[in-house]
Amino acid sequence: MSNSTIAVLLFALGGFLIGGVYATWKSVKFLAVVLGLAALLAIGGAIAWLA
Repeated sequence: MSNSTIAVLLFALGGFLIGGVYATWKSVKFLAVVLGLAALLAIGGAIAWLA
């Protein structure tokens, strides 16, 4: 797997997790915060992977 493929997959995972944050924010705020942190880690990992 190439480096850019892994970065794109990490960005996609981050987007998926951000969607989870949006979906759960009104009902379960703690889970939304956890998903938000995971999304930030995935996006940060993708940026670090590209650097």
